[in-house]
Amino acid sequence: MTPSTTVAAAPTVTFADLGLPAVLVQALRRDGIETPFPIQAATLPDVLAAKDVLGRGPTGSGKTLAFGLPMLARLAGAPAKPRRPRGLVLVPTRELAAQIERALDEPALALGLRVASVVGGAPIKRQADRLARGVDLLIATPGRLADLIAQGSADLSDVLITALDEADHMADMGFLPQVTKLLDRTPRDGQRLLFSATLDGEVDKLVKRYLRAPVTHSTAPPSASVATMSHHLLYVRDKVAKRAVATEIAARDGLTIMFVRTKHGADRLAKQLRGAGIAAGALHGGKAQNNRTRTLAAFADGSVPVLVTTDVAARGIHVDGISLVVHVDPPAEPKAYLHRAGRTARAGEDGVVVTLVMDDERREVETMARKAGVEVDGVDVRPGDRTLITITGARRPSGVPVAAPTAPASTPATDTAKPPRRKPGRRGEPSAAGGHGTSAATQSGRSGKTPTTGAPKSARRKPGRRGEPAVVSGRGTSAATQSGGRRGTTPAPETHKSPRQPARRGEPTAAGGHGTSAATSSGRSGKTTRRNHKAAPNVDRRQ
Repeated sequence: MTPSTTVAAAPTVTFADLGLPAVLVQALRRDGIETPFPIQAATLPDVLAAKDVLGRGPTGSGKTLAFGLPMLARLAGAPAKPRRPRGLVLVPTRELAAQIERALDEPALALGLRVASVVGGAPIKRQADRLARGVDLLIATPGRLADLIAQGSADLSDVLITALDEADHMADMGFLPQVTKLLDRTPRDGQRLLFSATLDGEVDKLVKRYLRAPVTHSTAPPSASVATMSHHLLYVRDKVAKRAVATEIAARDGLTIMFVRTKHGADRLAKQLRGAGIAAGALHGGKAQNNRTRTLAAFADGSVPVLVTTDVAARGIHVDGISLVVHVDPPAEPKAYLHRAGRTARAGEDGVVVTLVMDDERREVETMARKAGVEVDGVDVRPGDRTLITITGARRPSGVPVAAPTAPASTPATDTAKPPRRKPGRRGEPSAAGGHGTSAATQSGRSGKTPTTGAPKSARRKPGRRGEPAVVSGRGTSAATQSGGRRGTTPAPETHKSPRQPARRGEPTAAGGHGTSAATSSGRSGKTTRRNHKAAPNVDRRQ
């Protein structure tokens, strides 16, 4: 591995100076992007030169364009075959995949390239169809890409260049076995790029196994020492005070993102805030993808100014204008603190990061903050405290509950009244709503049953088997039916029920009733009719 270098872009450097095609430079200019960030200026020439690269920069430093733009430039001019992308970006979360796709879509169109993302939680068939039409640069989460490969919808044999974004986070989430299997499917001589806010731990295994003489570029140390970001530890007495302080902070003006440890905690806090009159949405891995997309969109446009989330949003979510990050539950490690804090003070903007610390958490949180590069003294606060208002802009909420964010309303139906729904009866029986069974024509053309009237339920007959008497009338099948006609039972008036004991084959019934007709006996099995009645008490059951 080549030595790591820390660089800064010269003020006069442009994207054209770094070697990007003119059409890409123009596309960036149309989006208002004219000057490269330091990580972009440092890495673009090496990626364009087909070198393996390790890039480290703080969250919000512009890593997406640092690897995405040179990848597009290298892929231009040779369209991909169906199901065989030529560029691959692996990411840990769906939200990060969506962000990268949005960032690279316009530059890709300028070069005539096709970009698509495949992630879990979305219809896999639609993704397979998209790959079948040809994708030049594929952005994927490891699990979903593995599924598409297993069903034959994707092949990585033509991948020219692969990038791993947030590589250390994928290792932390347990994706490393899947990542290595996917990298094994790409050509051994392909170009490999790893970009993250930190490069340590399990990432070293990937580097040693898959990268050849990589060039390492680092634009900042792995700490939260950003000049435009201020950090504060807010000491609260207990959980009750913590909830009250968090509620007043959430009632402030501006976009606020609040981090908690668990999915249940995110849903619970968001519900509490809405009950206090604050529009808040919850985001975590247990939400459906369309719900997560709607929640992020509402937060980005300001209609829901508070986002309560787990660490799922700590990586790769870039929403402009987030002015406050609140660690409602303190992060467990310095790395998590860095990624959470990176949601604010992006690209030179100002931002505030506060951590709510209960009395029994002080020592642990202070140690974690120092390891994260945050040297700050804590301050005791309580609801309505002047210091709390000065630091966060907290204020008392309205107390008028607001509704939870919902999905867009579907197209309204017409006002035409719907007819009462009827549960159809069996063939030949009256329906549940109107008393009408199947029409006579239908009965005669299908089952052969004659139509029945809307008689009371007690008078309805359950047709007996061929050659057997009906339950109520005691009559068997008609002679025409027995001699070769289709199955059918003739209607009969309600008659007196006589108790009968089913007889054995060829014997008369116990009560003196009729056995099987001659036609039935000669044409079928000769079985006598059986009744669903109990035998009379004085009948000898041994017959």
